[in-house]
Parts: sequence; C-alpha cells; structure tokens
Amino acid sequence: MRDLAQLHIRAMTEPGAAGERFIATGEFMWMKDIADTLRATLGSRGEKVSTRLLPDVVAKTMALFMPQLRGLTPELGRRNAVSSEKARRSLGFSPRPATTTLVDCANSLGERT
Repeated sequence: MRDLAQLHIRAMTEPGAAGERFIATGEFMWMKDIADTLRATLGSRGEKVSTRLLPDVVAKTMALFMPQLRGLTPELGRRNAVSSEKARRSLGFSPRPATTTLVDCANSLGERT
C-alpha cells in the first residue's frame, strides 16, 4: 500500500501523467516463496506457517466437489506477466522488494493480534 500511495501522489502531481494509466506492481512471488519467507523471517511466529505444497491435480480434483475453488483452478501454475515499466520510466516508481513488504505486513498484522 505504501508504494501504491506514493505512485498515486506522483501520478496526481506530475503534469505528464494526466489521463494516463499506470500499473503498480513489484516482483512476483509464488505462494511457496511467500510461505518460505514468512517462516524464515518471523521467528517463533513463523513456525506455524505451512510450507507444504498442494499439487495442482489435487486442487483441481477438490474443485469438482467444492464450488468455491472452481474460480481458482484456471490460475494454478500461472504467472501473470505484468509490468510497471511505464510507471518506473514516467514517474520514477520504485517499489520496495516484495520480501520487505511481505515481512512488514506480517509484522503489522502480528502487532494487532
């Protein structure tokens, strides 16, 4: 959110950005990478983070019986190829590393529980 807020401010204050659209994205992380990062960086709070993988075939089979999973199956194994290059070039957008954002978010949530 911090990076997105900064990009919004830049887009509102940069005259050349008027009427333009920008993608605000950082690096891509698979769920396994997210789990591994949380487990490795949160100390005792990260011990409960599961790093086990659910094979795609199992998820697809489960979706046959659980309608709420059906919308997710087309996304399995898919890496969305989006770029924030325009925002970087036009507005100097530079998102924080994904691991930094992830750990900061987890710590913030941990403080509230």
